[in-house]
Amino acid sequence: MNVLVTGCKGQLGTEMRRLSGLHPKHQYVFVDIDELDLTNKEEVQRFVEDQQTDVIVNCAAYTNVDGAEDNEESARLVNAEAVGNLARTGRKIIHISTDYVFSGEGWLPYREDDVPAPRTAYGRTKLEGEELLRRLCPDAIVFRTAWLYSPWGKNFVKTMLHYGSERNELRVVYDQIGSPTYAADLAEAIFAALDADEWHPGTYHFTDEGVCSWYDFTVVILRQANDILGENRYNARVTPIRSEEYAYRTPRPHYSVLDKRLVKQIFGISVPHWTESLRECLKQMVL
Repeated sequence: MNVLVTGCKGQLGTEMRRLSGLHPKHQYVFVDIDELDLTNKEEVQRFVEDQQTDVIVNCAAYTNVDGAEDNEESARLVNAEAVGNLARTGRKIIHISTDYVFSGEGWLPYREDDVPAPRTAYGRTKLEGEELLRRLCPDAIVFRTAWLYSPWGKNFVKTMLHYGSERNELRVVYDQIGSPTYAADLAEAIFAALDADEWHPGTYHFTDEGVCSWYDFTVVILRQANDILGENRYNARVTPIRSEEYAYRTPRPHYSVLDKRLVKQIFGISVPHWTESLRECLKQMVL
């Protein structure tokens, strides 16, 4: 198949491009906003036809949670309307969504059939994109994920490494729980869907195994980074705080754990624990 991957300069798109050579079953074309404006319906249709595209993997998204709250229409243009443009091409689609479609107020891992209840503009626009995709392209695949990080772009791990080497103290919330997800692991799950003998439409949850708070995550980030380097470069003291002690502009989910049983069952994948994947990622960041 000819596979078009959008958002190729983002965290996930970069990993898709980096790992594609390990999956030679299909031909890949990688684009970002410079090559293809997903908000232009005619341009999208023309590009897909010219490339003889069979499958689209949509990694493009407006992911700035606070920015979406300030300008929901801009977020909707990318997270919903652009998704509709891709769906109208008539191609098979794998689309990436988020834990933010849920309220984050639960206490059990969210299943794929749990009722969404987004509390933010980001979550609302991502849910609109999901719903539009299902209506226009019923055989689409949707992967919801959470707490994504990689050596590329902006993410929590890179931020903590930066401040962990510059500050004496990092104050990090301990009452928000989730599962860190290495973008390379999510990319491999997408390749599993692409390489499968059959197409399995539906919604799937994917994160790495295990759960932690942002505080726990930070402690392990700094500890593993020092261990990899063999020196104490990241010496900041990590202090746990409650969410109300941090000046969030936009509400964050208190519980973002996703149930992964379905994706493991359907695609037969083995999901690594987040601490193992974090170490692999940090080796690329600090060495």
